[in-house]
Amino acid sequence: MIYEIKNDKIIINIKAQPNSSKNKITPYNEEMLKINIKAPAVEGAANKELIKFLSKEFKVAKNEIEIKGETSKRKRVVLPYKEEIIEKLKKFI
Repeated sequence: MIYEIKNDKIIINIKAQPNSSKNKITPYNEEMLKINIKAPAVEGAANKELIKFLSKEFKVAKNEIEIKGETSKRKRVVLPYKEEIIEKLKKFI
């Protein structure tokens, strides 16, 4: 499953693709989403851009987004539970 709900949080499995031409979310497989990020994977730039992008995409404050697996391309992103986020995620399943 692309996401799970645990302790009033939504945990999304993603494959990050830095150095992309634009920021976007696409399905990757039934286990994770692929998120293209414009920033390079240098000195945390891609993670910062990822947080900024997800904040805008899901209408969540940047400080409410947590990334697990910061140095890996495969990450788990933790967001606060909001029904609107679940509805957006269902479009990618």
